[in-house]
Amino acid sequence: MNLSWLLETDSKSLRSMNGSRRNSGSSLVSSSSASSNLSHLEEDSWILWGRIVNEWEEVRKKKEKQLKDLVRRGIPHHFRAIVWQLLCNAQNMPIKDQYSELLKMTSPCEKLIRRDIARTYPEHEFFKEKDSLGQEVLFNVMKAYSLVDREVGYCQGSAFIVGLLLMQMPEEEAFCVFVKLMQDYRLRELFKPSMAELGLCMYQFEYMIQEQLPDLHIHFQAQSFHTSMYASSWFLTIFLTSFPLPVATRIFDIFMCEGLEIVFRVGLAILQMNQTELIQLDMEGMLQHFQRVIPHQLDSGPDKVIQAAYQVKYNGKKMKKLEKEYTTIKTKEMEEQVEIKRLRTENRLLKQRIDTLEKKGAPRYSEESVLQLERELVQARLKEAESQCALKEMQDKILDIEKRNTSLPDDTNVARLQDELICVKLREVEALTGLKELRQQVRDLEDHWQRHMARTAGRWKDGPKKNTLCELQDELMSVRLREAEAQAELRETRQRMLEQETQNQIHSNQLRRAEQESRCLQECVQTLTLQNKDLHGQLQEIKRRQAELECKSKEEVMAVRLREADNIAAMAELQQQISELEIQKEEGKVQGQLNHTDSSQYIHDLKDQIAELKDEIRCLKGQRGRPGQPTFDGIHIVNHYVGDHGTYQSSDEDAVKGPSLQETQQRSRVRIRLPANLGDTDSEEEEEEDDDEEDEESLRLTVPPSGSHKSTTV
Repeated sequence: MNLSWLLETDSKSLRSMNGSRRNSGSSLVSSSSASSNLSHLEEDSWILWGRIVNEWEEVRKKKEKQLKDLVRRGIPHHFRAIVWQLLCNAQNMPIKDQYSELLKMTSPCEKLIRRDIARTYPEHEFFKEKDSLGQEVLFNVMKAYSLVDREVGYCQGSAFIVGLLLMQMPEEEAFCVFVKLMQDYRLRELFKPSMAELGLCMYQFEYMIQEQLPDLHIHFQAQSFHTSMYASSWFLTIFLTSFPLPVATRIFDIFMCEGLEIVFRVGLAILQMNQTELIQLDMEGMLQHFQRVIPHQLDSGPDKVIQAAYQVKYNGKKMKKLEKEYTTIKTKEMEEQVEIKRLRTENRLLKQRIDTLEKKGAPRYSEESVLQLERELVQARLKEAESQCALKEMQDKILDIEKRNTSLPDDTNVARLQDELICVKLREVEALTGLKELRQQVRDLEDHWQRHMARTAGRWKDGPKKNTLCELQDELMSVRLREAEAQAELRETRQRMLEQETQNQIHSNQLRRAEQESRCLQECVQTLTLQNKDLHGQLQEIKRRQAELECKSKEEVMAVRLREADNIAAMAELQQQISELEIQKEEGKVQGQLNHTDSSQYIHDLKDQIAELKDEIRCLKGQRGRPGQPTFDGIHIVNHYVGDHGTYQSSDEDAVKGPSLQETQQRSRVRIRLPANLGDTDSEEEEEEDDDEEDEESLRLTVPPSGSHKSTTV
């Protein structure tokens, strides 16, 4: 039976069977014909799949379309195990030999696996009993994979896929198929802790809904019904937890052949079939519909939903474009999260620093300490620059040495070359030995030939018996000659075979070395790509630091200018106050009204105040003479005296908000009158009589009512 003929006639037989099923209720004859067609179809299907399995490579290459059509119609149960292994190329995997060793090891996920075993197919006969064979082999496969792929480890959804495999094949083969599915069918990315691939699938599936079912998409958005709320289990378990097991198995057949595309198609087909009902429901009602109503719609079989799935529009190029868009969006989100985290960290550190400064109070730093800190900062930066240069030089040297090492043959290459040389020499020795043997045989034949010619020279003189003997000898000689020729040809063939084997081995070694060089070049390219990314990141960081330094320098310049203006205003105010004090002091001495001891003490206090004000003016002049003096840690320290409480305060706000010269001159003052005669009085009458004189000849002490600077006027 020809395989191509079977592939062509299988579809015809299936159509005829479907036609007989539709007309089965008309008569007994039609039902009997349908049953006979079904039996013939099953027999043809067994023969067909048997031929496909036996001639798998040829069918996979030349009849791929017909093979897909057959898989979509369903793989027979008895062929499912071997066909699944063939579809994913899981037969003869080296990891199969490691399975028994993996079971002897201990996995950190064993407790999680044991906990979830009872939740996997709890109603299936093979898995429902505790500590049954099904649960044991399921535990073994999940444990073995968690040891092979420690990054993924164990994820609950993967147990349903392994359980389906174990229903079809032994545990070693199920383990190999599961490893292939994780590696080649995007399942490993789905089950990673980050589940980035699941987010991509949700993004692509939501786009398909928006494009092909816009009304339903708008309803989902209005109800805040996200795609992951109902479709995540479809992708993680390939509908094994959402649909009846026979339906999910048929879909899994197609998944083994075509990949995750069938999940997108079936998912959208389900939404199309239930669009009218879903639009009329709220969020809770839609969840109940997905969990209870949709699974029962498929009890009749998977043919209807599979047929609807292949009516769905699926554009592979658009899916690739959506994947790039999703990757770009996630990359930007990650960058924003990193930047937000960095800003939060800096904010927290600044808050801690401010709290520390507020608790300790504003420390006073001398000019020498500030200059010393600046010198230390310059030295530290110079050392950092020198260390960076030295590090770069060492990296360049390391790269140069690595390049030289790659050009030199390593120990394994030298050993291989020595083995090749030994093999070539052995073959050469064999060839020389064979040549010597051939030459010896040729010499022996020549001797025999000479003796034969000498014997046959006088044959015509001998009798008939002797002639018969001579003819036999001639035939013997001819046989020996043919034997020698055959041996020579055999030797020549062997020699050619040795030469071909030698050339084959040389070419294979050259190919292996070329592959090694190609891998080395690929690693170099990857290394250079990573270095390029690192350099780009360093460049961005340098630009950011430069921008921060520029902003900081501008802020420092503005702060210095503000402090200079405040110092000028304060110095002018103090000079005016000193001049007023000196004038009033001279007037008081001339009038002779400050001769009392208490007044002398008061004058002494005023002199001390004047001396303090002069010292402060000198300090302010010194600060004005150094306008470019850097501040320590961006904080300017100014001391103020508050007359009411006698305490010192320090803040940049006071320096910025300090009064100007005009405001100081216009500010209201509190006048305190001091009698000219400060001696003790015996009666209140004398005080009343001298009130007029005191009004005219009194000392006036003017104190700013709420100023932050200390000032006195006599």
